[in-house]
Amino acid sequence: MTEQPTRDRGPDAGAAAARGFADRHIGPDPAELTQMLKAVGHGSTAELMTAALPERILSSPGQWAPLELPAPAGETEALAELRELADRNRVLTSMIGQGYYDTITPPVIQRNILENPAWYTAYTPYQPEISQGRLEALLNFQTMVSDLTGLAVSGASLLDEATAAAEAMTLARRATRGNGDAFIVDSDVFPQTLSVLRTRAEPLGIDVVVADLSEGLPDTDAFGVLVQYPAASGAVRDPRAVIAETHERGALAVVAADILALTMLQSPGAMGADIAVGSTQRFGVPMGFGGPHAGYMSLREGLQRQLPGRLVGVSVDNAGKPAYRLALQTREQHIRREKATSNICTAQVLLAVMAGMYAVYHGPHGLRAIAERVHGHAVDLAARLRAAGCEVVHDAFFDTLRVRVRGGASAVVAAAAERGVNLLAADADTVGLSCDEATTTAHLEEVVAAFTGSPVAGAAEGGRAVPQALPGELHRGVDYLGHPVFSAHRSETSLLRYMRRLADKDLALDRSMIPLGSCTMKLNATAEMESVTWPEFARLHPFAPLDQAAGSVRIVRDLERWLAEITGYDAVSLQPNAGSQGELAGLLAIRGYHRGRGDEGRDVCLIPSSAHGTNAASAIMAGMRVKVVACDDGGNIDLEDLRAKTAQHSGDLAAIMITYPSTHGVYEDTVTEVCRLVHEAGGQVYVDGANLNALLGWAKPGEFGADVSHLNLHKTFCIPHGGGGPGVGPVAARSHLAGYLPNHPSQPEAGPYTGVGPVSSAPFGSAGILQISWAYIRMMGEEGLRAATEAAVLSANYVARRLEPYYPVLYTGRGGLVAHECIVDIRGLAKQTGISNEDVSKRLIDYGFHAPTMSFPVAGTLMVEPTESEDLEELDRFVDAMIAIRGEIDRVADGTYAPEDNPLKNAPHTAEALTADDWKHPYPRSEGAYPVPELRFDKYWSPVGRIDQAYGDRNLVCSCPPPEAFEV
Repeated sequence: MTEQPTRDRGPDAGAAAARGFADRHIGPDPAELTQMLKAVGHGSTAELMTAALPERILSSPGQWAPLELPAPAGETEALAELRELADRNRVLTSMIGQGYYDTITPPVIQRNILENPAWYTAYTPYQPEISQGRLEALLNFQTMVSDLTGLAVSGASLLDEATAAAEAMTLARRATRGNGDAFIVDSDVFPQTLSVLRTRAEPLGIDVVVADLSEGLPDTDAFGVLVQYPAASGAVRDPRAVIAETHERGALAVVAADILALTMLQSPGAMGADIAVGSTQRFGVPMGFGGPHAGYMSLREGLQRQLPGRLVGVSVDNAGKPAYRLALQTREQHIRREKATSNICTAQVLLAVMAGMYAVYHGPHGLRAIAERVHGHAVDLAARLRAAGCEVVHDAFFDTLRVRVRGGASAVVAAAAERGVNLLAADADTVGLSCDEATTTAHLEEVVAAFTGSPVAGAAEGGRAVPQALPGELHRGVDYLGHPVFSAHRSETSLLRYMRRLADKDLALDRSMIPLGSCTMKLNATAEMESVTWPEFARLHPFAPLDQAAGSVRIVRDLERWLAEITGYDAVSLQPNAGSQGELAGLLAIRGYHRGRGDEGRDVCLIPSSAHGTNAASAIMAGMRVKVVACDDGGNIDLEDLRAKTAQHSGDLAAIMITYPSTHGVYEDTVTEVCRLVHEAGGQVYVDGANLNALLGWAKPGEFGADVSHLNLHKTFCIPHGGGGPGVGPVAARSHLAGYLPNHPSQPEAGPYTGVGPVSSAPFGSAGILQISWAYIRMMGEEGLRAATEAAVLSANYVARRLEPYYPVLYTGRGGLVAHECIVDIRGLAKQTGISNEDVSKRLIDYGFHAPTMSFPVAGTLMVEPTESEDLEELDRFVDAMIAIRGEIDRVADGTYAPEDNPLKNAPHTAEALTADDWKHPYPRSEGAYPVPELRFDKYWSPVGRIDQAYGDRNLVCSCPPPEAFEV
């Protein structure tokens, strides 16, 4: 391949082309890059970058930032290296339990959901008309959780069980004013749950009181009580007396419940619980060394408006047909900002879809059969151990046993490991073990042999039935999953077609560009994704001994080192499993640093008015007071207001949170001055790394003044959005903050011993998908990463330049340039014609596009981010659609189209509406269906018309509606 004069190594490196995988990742080829550069008036991408970036943030004047990374590998080479790393892992049969269990993912779900780009490249369903498939799948998940927990309302998933418990704690506090600041937690709770609760409670002034609830509630004024059901030790205790006493004291009762156990045990709702939380991992989602997995939360009626995260509801479209959409509090932190009560703006959608489909696949009786088999193995194992003279601690249990061995726990665990089974040393005298869906009789024999030296016959051998070890008063019938969706797809043919129908309703990245500003929807290469489902990575328990996870640990350490190099920081923690958790971890590090220096009074966090809404919510959760800094007419931080605020708070300033490039999509010239002012006032600088893809290879936040950042691996580093999750939000910090990064009680190697505690359930967070970002960096190398940044910035400026004659670009930086995204202003057109940014967004669906980000960060605008992965043809197709829509707006302005009856107001147009016998609109059907000729050959049809959001909030339905609701 000959070198081309476009993809440069730097301003003075001469002509050079990025080669190998980078050429596949970066959409525009060299000739297209040349054409785009000509349109924006620059001779090379390096020239463009040096024109756009303030020189003071560069590593050296006029120079890109060198990165010490391995030379780029090809796809075959990188996959071979990953295979070598996978082979370093030793996957033993896991019977550790503790909230993580082996499971069997139905192949039809693995291939057609987890490995299907129609599902994993989808975006958060903020445009519901083009998200009906994933919304229906999430509604199945909500219905499943609501049915099994016996509570009226369930959310569309949370990040994991421990953080769901923490969200329940803060929900209980705000729902029960005047009940003190204590939250009582059962001593028999998962250790990681207790640790995350403590991490989250301390900054908020909540006192976590640990008590043995089998002896009743302690004499403490409390706003809530958390019970584990079954307990971490495996014991199944009736929580009804504790729940009743909790209510007598005016507090809320939270039950952390095992989702599979609930197919045999009385539901939390039936026992009076207010909130249930847990994980759906064991419903077909691999352990993955810790994640990602879909946590859950369900609530009794009356608490739904307090629900954190997302809730899918049912509304109607403009034809009166049922249609799904996100409801109520969705993205509430963007509206409430510093008054927000949660920073969760995401979910674990892909994993929730898998768990919901697992229930669809098995149905209620299939799930019950799995649970009975798991319980039967546990009963059988208990009988074998007792017959061998071992002391099984509890008589009532579901799948988990505690066996007392008087000082010999470690020896038994070691003996079991030699036989290929991982057990838990609960303490020096006690061994813990859990059965799961993958447990076999052969595994039971190996476990007994580890205790006794030889297998013992089981209770089920010779045709003998296995008795139950569940309290009779807690037995449950199959009173769940009665909706037809959970019984309609018993054959693989039927289920396969159901999943295909849902996927076909959606518009994901596998169909077209998704030009969302602030969201970075770019290529998720198959070579990056391939290893996620390899069993050597997927079947690792997060608490497995690290010598069994050498390959996965190497991936973690490589990423920590590479990300530190890329960002200019000194230390990285990969534990945060979402950007919101990374924000919180970074702010907790700042808080820990100040407190470690005796500056407990430093609790003010400055946040620009343009900031992402999670910033303010995270600051509140970190125990800080938010003060807003104004922005000027150019969208930049107002330095005079900042000077006034830093002077006013010189004695109590903890931090400033900024996004760079700014949320407005520009490189602010004053960022180093902002850092200086804050540091002089004694504060720390947090740079939100959401837009790192506009800096990568050119500037390092840790070198131009920042102290800590979170990064979005699901943006810059190619982990797919999966419909709104999974994600990974690692936190990177300079050396003086490194000792305050997250750690974990179950794994000392996961963080510093001086750390602030865990922010996620698993030691290394969502470790099961880190291979994606590892492969991306490994295949791109230094030049490829830099070329990607340059192509992203060039694409944004090309789109801005082409759209400028038709829509004003709201903010620009040096030389009239934007960074990686641009904001186009619809407000003037809306005032003139009544056509809003929502109308433009819905009309883009008719052209086959997902809309840009709507009304953020500025109401009435659209924020466009093309990314580096889209080639010139796709960029032009999007721009041409926007220009054509401007022509339609002009026809409204000149009276050709009626103001309230035109293709924009009626968009999106469904095939049903366009083929109806009765067509009353004053424009031809063809204008609604095929606004540009090429759509006649390749057309995405929205399955529903425009959805009535307000109707859905007034008439909240958040579980699967009956089939009759869809009858015509």
